[in-house]
Amino acid sequence: MKYIDDTLEGKTVLITGGAGFIGSNIAHYLQRHHECHIIIFDKFRETALSEYSLSLGHFKNLIGFKGTVLAGDINSNQDLAILQNLPIDYIFHQAAISDTTCFNEEIVMRTNTNAFYNILNLAQQKKAHVIYASSAGVYGNSPAPNSIKEGECPENIYGFSKLSMDRIALRFALENPELRVIGLRYFNVYGERELYKGKTASMILQLALQALQDSKVRLFKEGQQKRDFVYIEDVIQANIKAIKAKQSGLYNVGYGVARSYNEIINILKETLNIKFKVKYIDNPYKFFQEHTCADISSTQMDLNYKPNFNLERGIKAYCKTIKKISKEIGIYD
Repeated sequence: MKYIDDTLEGKTVLITGGAGFIGSNIAHYLQRHHECHIIIFDKFRETALSEYSLSLGHFKNLIGFKGTVLAGDINSNQDLAILQNLPIDYIFHQAAISDTTCFNEEIVMRTNTNAFYNILNLAQQKKAHVIYASSAGVYGNSPAPNSIKEGECPENIYGFSKLSMDRIALRFALENPELRVIGLRYFNVYGERELYKGKTASMILQLALQALQDSKVRLFKEGQQKRDFVYIEDVIQANIKAIKAKQSGLYNVGYGVARSYNEIINILKETLNIKFKVKYIDNPYKFFQEHTCADISSTQMDLNYKPNFNLERGIKAYCKTIKKISKEIGIYD
């Protein structure tokens, strides 16, 4: 489905973190529907999937991509220098340390927050518009539904780094009114090309693989936690429509409805057509969002965002990929 009419012919689009989950999906979408030149800039991973890695970019997410692929670290001015001689009209900034269990505060802040200045400086030089990944992590456990500029109370360094980015973006937008800077606060995203996120992949993928491989799944507490789950296709829609935003701003990207983990279990049983047991376990994490729900009213109004995939439809669309992953598990690292 094409989300904007503009062909983007003659335009150059830079995607940082373009070998990751969301970045690679944006790249493949643009390649299918638009005539722009796409440049991917990604650090790529240094270790196997089973080992700890600060980068989740993987070349297999780019199989079939025909644009330009560059390896580089957004923390390195030397690496970013390669972009200086390239024309850039739009920047989708997806590069980040997205592992919420990474507690090295310095490296998270350097990569997510400090390096954002590098991207904005590049945008300023190129007169490029920026669409960047923020997160529902900025809301912590503040009461749902979560509204922009209300309840911003991060409880881990990842959420804090994203809130810091949002504040930098708003200041930059005021100082550069001729440019558009759009921050998209992603809620719980799931879908194709998330496999290489490993332990940080969505609970939908993790639970489905547990069910298919072990005939049992493990859930924290009683599975009553509620999250706003958003399918990758709707996240792509929000990013692409942000190209046409008339002004800078922050926007929530979710489906707009909170669903429990137990509901995921019931949908998986029906969609995968299998039976499996559920074991409830203690939550090993000190921080865990109990209830998130995106207020998407401004996203709908300003970006013409229309989420098409509720949890049932999203899991059904994802099901074929999940079954394929289950058969190939163990050979993808």
